[in-house]
Amino acid sequence: MGALFLLLSYLLSLSASFSTHSIALATAAAAADLTRPSSTPINRDLYHSSDALFEQIRSLVHRHPDKLTVETIRAGNKGYKSEITVVTYCHSRKDNDDKSKFRILLSFGQHGRELITSELALRILSILSEEQFLPKMDRASLNGILENVVIKVVPMENLNGRKLVEAGNLCERRNGRGVDLNRNWSVDWGKKEKDYDPYEENPGIAPFSEPETQIMRNLAISFDPHIWVTVHSGMEALFMPYDHKNITPNGLPSKRMRLLLEELNNVHCQKRCMIGSGGGSVGYLAHGTATDYMYDVVRVPMSFTFEIYGDSTATTKDCFKMFNPVDHTTFTRVLNDWAAAFFTIFKLGPGQIDAQSKAGVPKVDKWVSIDEYFDGYLMGRRNRYGKKMEVLEVGMQEIRTYFRLFLLSSVLLLFMFCSRISKTRRQIVSAIPV
Repeated sequence: MGALFLLLSYLLSLSASFSTHSIALATAAAAADLTRPSSTPINRDLYHSSDALFEQIRSLVHRHPDKLTVETIRAGNKGYKSEITVVTYCHSRKDNDDKSKFRILLSFGQHGRELITSELALRILSILSEEQFLPKMDRASLNGILENVVIKVVPMENLNGRKLVEAGNLCERRNGRGVDLNRNWSVDWGKKEKDYDPYEENPGIAPFSEPETQIMRNLAISFDPHIWVTVHSGMEALFMPYDHKNITPNGLPSKRMRLLLEELNNVHCQKRCMIGSGGGSVGYLAHGTATDYMYDVVRVPMSFTFEIYGDSTATTKDCFKMFNPVDHTTFTRVLNDWAAAFFTIFKLGPGQIDAQSKAGVPKVDKWVSIDEYFDGYLMGRRNRYGKKMEVLEVGMQEIRTYFRLFLLSSVLLLFMFCSRISKTRRQIVSAIPV
């Protein structure tokens, strides 16, 4: 009996010891979970910092001055400053202001958290400079495609927002003062849907309130591109206008855009990509976007928004993984596939625009304000003549003032003339005998 009692006591003590050990392990595991990062960090082995990326780009331009030029455009208001770097590719640099060439404007990194887009910009520039090559494309073929094309590349539209991401705010998409640059354009600006997120989609205090969108607007007006593409991540999609309504444009231009997107989807996206209007395909309407402005106001014949990557398995808090590849294999595949897609655009785009003109598509005048016109004109001349433009800028400011005074005086004179005619008629009528 005593032996049985001792055996039971030993088993109970062993069980208690095991339970205590299990609790300790569980507590340690919980503590480890609390200290473990809740989101995937930036993979520094794959992604350049913003400073390193621009250093790579400037080195590329320095090594290939016959093909590439670079400029940094600065703007600011109310104490907030921003800058945008623009790289221009032209097969023969002396012709990079030639309006007879086919012109393409590409923008990357409009949202800070979408790092993969700026890496794609660097890859495209490396191929344009012939330091890298696409599979199945030789140098002679590349030169033949690009001989009559001028391409402007904005590698990182939202530098201030990108800096916030690099500092640890991996979910930041807005610029340095909290405005979504893709809601700050003038087409249908400020309208809010039922699912509007004031943090994510802050449109700013007015259209073009942000220096970044002012720079991009002026660049687009001065360059007058045939193709516009703004590159994003978050899903795989090929979008055409419109973003602010659930329709695509009517007529032949819309059909041409869709045909080009279908070709890209079949050849480079393996039919994974969503195609259609941004407003009709993505599940929500977006107001004040760059692509709608380019199509409706600047009248770019082929205006697109590309979404080049998205991880649907990532949680909403794991923004880096949601918007950017985190392993080398996927990273390389995304860059190769989408770089090839852009060179297909460089190849097929000019033929699409020619097809439109041969079909007799009427040319629509571009409705831009006098300020937009002068700003675009000045930017184009500054690109060509540099510091010599300072005197002309002062003169153009005076022209703006005189033009406004001319319009005001013309309206006043017309009003006075009409009033005088009306008064004269009343006098004549009163003088007629009854």
